Amino acid sequence: MVKSIYIVLVVFLLGNTTLLAQNDLKVTEVLIAKDTIKKSKINPLAPSKAAFYSAILPGLGQAYNKKYWKIPIVYAAMGTGIYSYSWNNKKYHEYRDAYKKRLLGQPDNLEYLDNNRLIAGQRFYQKNRDLSLLVTAGLYILNIVDANIDAHLMQFNVNDDLSVRPDFQQNDLNYKYNLGITFVYNF
Repeated sequence: MVKSIYIVLVVFLLGNTTLLAQNDLKVTEVLIAKDTIKKSKINPLAPSKAAFYSAILPGLGQAYNKKYWKIPIVYAAMGTGIYSYSWNNKKYHEYRDAYKKRLLGQPDNLEYLDNNRLIAGQRFYQKNRDLSLLVTAGLYILNIVDANIDAHLMQFNVNDDLSVRPDFQQNDLNYKYNLGITFVYNF
């Protein structure tokens, strides 16, 4: 009895494998692989060119990348930093000159402040001047980095052929929803 079951099982498995055999087809056409992802030409020098333009004139790299809306932001940030530097520098020199005049015995325009306040004011405005210079330099570097990264990302392919979407599926046992990710590639 057991032998007959094994024989039927072997015949069944071998019979199914022979049914799945393929016919010999003659292929007359040669398949040519096409790149379905890259639709446009990639310029490898575009990021460095955008960074170079932005280093020469802030905002020029953003114009090269055709992101014109970023140019006012760049100039507002740079202008704010430069204005802060010049205002703190003016106040620093005002306090320093008043202190020097006071040491020489001449009248100054900050008579209501004593010497300790003048020295503290000098230190305060000097620290803020130096800090605003560092912030302005950081914003200048950020402008260059933004142009470079934006030029890199412009060459990144984003089309409908490739997508990742969240997928909610209901569990049949407890009817709760499970979250998953669906990766779809159309070609």
